[in-house]
Amino acid sequence: MAGATGLVGRAVLARLLAGNAYSAVHCVGRRAPAQRDIRLAVHLADSFAEFTAPPVDDVFITLGTTIKTAGSRAAFRAVDFDAVLAVARASRIAGATRLGVVSAMGADSHSALFYTRVKGEAEEALALLGFSTLVVVRPSFLAGERESLGQATRAGEKIALGLSRLLSGVIPANYQSISADSVARTLVEEMAVRQGQHVVLSGEMQQR
Repeated sequence: MAGATGLVGRAVLARLLAGNAYSAVHCVGRRAPAQRDIRLAVHLADSFAEFTAPPVDDVFITLGTTIKTAGSRAAFRAVDFDAVLAVARASRIAGATRLGVVSAMGADSHSALFYTRVKGEAEEALALLGFSTLVVVRPSFLAGERESLGQATRAGEKIALGLSRLLSGVIPANYQSISADSVARTLVEEMAVRQGQHVVLSGEMQQR
């Protein structure tokens, strides 16, 4: 998996290690995750483009940033498109047939918004790689402890989370805030049972 040190990635990794579906779990990233397990192998890489994946069956990608954090649109795209595709391609070459990825609510390659347009373009590119299973989850604003990960609180996300809680009875389910644990649970569970390409919206994850 890639993105194991992020908010959703940490929760996904915890679920993978808590179960017995996998005899080994490989993580690739610039930093090692906090979790420790005899089955966990960490591959540190400064560039995802140069990553050569070990033989794997399933791939989980939870990479993601914001334009503000990345510093520019180009830097944002380098993570949310280029890095995501690089990990997926490397894993496909290594034999993986199943891919689960965290995208974003509103992802659309024709969107007027740069953020959701890049997310949509990444989804379309992933769909062309030949995975027999592709599960895409599209969460709304994420709720979780970023401070424990050493991440700064995202001001816009904090405001959106507050409004979402205040107006939960009015805002459509797809656009209400959702916990990182709910997203992780959905991704892992869907990967275990799905065949073909499936998109799971935030409102569906809320109902689990």
